[in-house]
Amino acid sequence: MTYERDVTTLELPWPFAGREDELDLVRRSSTGVRRGIVVTGPAGCGKTRLVAEAVRGTDCARAAGTPESRTIPFAAFAHLLPESVTLHRAVRLLSGVRTLLVDDAHLLDDASAALVHQLAVHGRTRLLVVATDGAPVPGAISRLWTGEVLPRLALEPLPEEETGRLLTAGAGPLDALTANRLCRLSRGDLRLLRDMLGAVRGLLTPVPGTDERAWRGPVPLTTAVRERTAPVLGRTCPLERETLDRLAFAEPLPSHLDDLDLGALEVLESDGLIEVDDHGAVRLAHPLYGPVLRAAAGRLRARRLARTADVYAAALDAESAALARRIDQADVRAVATPVGEWLVVGGGVLPGGYAAVRARFAWLRGEVREAAAWAREGLRGEPGHASCRAELDRAAAAVDSPGDPAPDLEDLTDPYDAVRLGAPEKVIDRLDGVFARHADALTRADGPDLDEVAGELERRGLLLFAAEAYAQAVGVHGDPRAARHSRTRAVALARRCQGARTPALSGLVLGELTARQRQIVTLAATGLTNRQIAERLTLSVRTVGNHLYSAYARLGASDRGALPLDHTPEAQPA
Repeated sequence: MTYERDVTTLELPWPFAGREDELDLVRRSSTGVRRGIVVTGPAGCGKTRLVAEAVRGTDCARAAGTPESRTIPFAAFAHLLPESVTLHRAVRLLSGVRTLLVDDAHLLDDASAALVHQLAVHGRTRLLVVATDGAPVPGAISRLWTGEVLPRLALEPLPEEETGRLLTAGAGPLDALTANRLCRLSRGDLRLLRDMLGAVRGLLTPVPGTDERAWRGPVPLTTAVRERTAPVLGRTCPLERETLDRLAFAEPLPSHLDDLDLGALEVLESDGLIEVDDHGAVRLAHPLYGPVLRAAAGRLRARRLARTADVYAAALDAESAALARRIDQADVRAVATPVGEWLVVGGGVLPGGYAAVRARFAWLRGEVREAAAWAREGLRGEPGHASCRAELDRAAAAVDSPGDPAPDLEDLTDPYDAVRLGAPEKVIDRLDGVFARHADALTRADGPDLDEVAGELERRGLLLFAAEAYAQAVGVHGDPRAARHSRTRAVALARRCQGARTPALSGLVLGELTARQRQIVTLAATGLTNRQIAERLTLSVRTVGNHLYSAYARLGASDRGALPLDHTPEAQPA
C-alpha cells in the first residue's frame, strides 16, 4: 500500500509552544512519589496536547471517553481489560500499569470513572486525567480533585503572545493584524485556530518589504467554523434568526434594546448567544458569530440589513479622536476600537489619518509590528500620506536596528528621547509628570525610583518605555536582588514589545551566561521546548533543563516568558 497520493494533504501536528511551566508540572507529577494529576480547561485549549507532550517517549497506556460509549461499562478500557470483568478485578489488572493517560474523562461511563478513582486511591498506577470545563463530569472523576486525591491543573487559554508564536510555527510570519484577528476569532480554542489557519493559508498575500503575509476578507465557512457557530446558524425560530442577523449586520457597532424584539433577545441571552451591557447595548456573544452570519446570508438579505457607510465613518472619526486624546494624555491603555479593526480585516480602505493614529497608539504600547501594519494599511489607501510613512519608518527602525525611534508626544518628543537615550540632564527642565520623574531618577542613578517610574509607565500602557526604565534600573541598583528583579521585569515587558530593539533594551544582553547557557537560553526564548533544544544541540533533556535552571538564577528570570532575546549571532557550543 502506498500513501504518495495523499502526501500533499497530510496534516502533521503543530509544534508544541508555550506552557513550559505547565509541561514541567505534568512531567513531575508522573515521577517520584506523586500519583498523577488532573488537567482541566476549556475545550480546545490544548489539554490533550500538553499531556501527550509530557509523556512523549515514555511507556504510557491510554484510554479515552467518548459520547457514544457513556452507557457501556468499562468501554474506555475495553482494549486493556477482558471482555467481562468486575471493578475489583479491573483495579487489580491495571494496577500493574506504570502510567495511564485518561483523555476526555468527562465522557467516561460510570464504571470506567469508578475504575479511575479506585486506581488513584489504591493503585500504584500514575494517572494523567484530562477533562473539559463546562461539561458534566462523573462524580468519581470530580472527586479526584475535590477530594484532594490528585492535584488539579486548571489550564487557561493560551496567552496571545504564545498563540502568535504558534501561528508563526504553523504558517510562517504573519502580519500583526492577521495574527490578532485569528487570535480574536478563535478565543483560545487551538483546534478552531488551526482549522481557520488552514483555511486561510491559501488566501495569505505577501506584505511588501517584509517576510510577512496577511489575510484580509471574509471568514471561510469551514466545517469546524460551522460546528462552532451552529447555535446561531441552526436557529429555527424566524424571529430569533432575524434578530441574530440584524445584530450581525450592525457590527461592529452595537444595537440597542429598543431596536429589537425583547422576547427574542431574552431567549438568545439565556442561551448565551448575545450579551447586553449596562447601557442597553446588545452584541453577539462570540466574535465568530457576526462574520459567519453575514457570510451565510443571501445577497438580498444582506442588502436589506447592511448599514450605510456614513454610520461607520462617523464612528471611525470618534475612535480616532479618542485615541488622539489618550496619546496627548500619555495614557495608552487598551481601548475598544471595533470600527477600525472591522474595516481593515474586511479589506476596506482605511483613511490615512486614522491609520497614522492607530500606528502611533500601537507604537507607544510597544506593539511595533502592529504599528507597522497599521501604517501600511494607511499607505495602501493614501500612498503619499506623510504621517503614515513616518510611523512606518519609526516602527521599522525599532525592529530592524537598535536605533532611537522615539515617539512624538507633541512637546515631549525630543526631550524624552534624550532620557531614553541616557542623557536626562540635558532636558530635565523641559519635562513634566512621569517623564520628569524618569529623568530625575536617571540623573540621580536611583534604582528604586526608576523601578517606580517604570511601574507607572507600565500602568499607563507605555510598555516600551517601561521596559527601558527597568533596563536602566538594572545598571544602577546596588542590591543584586533588586537588579535581578528589574531585569526580569524589563525582559518580560520587552518580549511583549514585538521585537523592539532600542539602546536601553540592547543592554539586556546575555553576557552573564556561559556560551552554552546563552545558546540554550536564546533557543528557549524563541519558543522551543527543552526536548526540541536537546534534539537540536544533541544534548539530553536533563542537561538542557539544568542549564536553563542555572540561567534563570543568573538572570533573575522565573520562567521562559522572562528570558531575554539575544540579538547577537548564535553562540557556538562550549
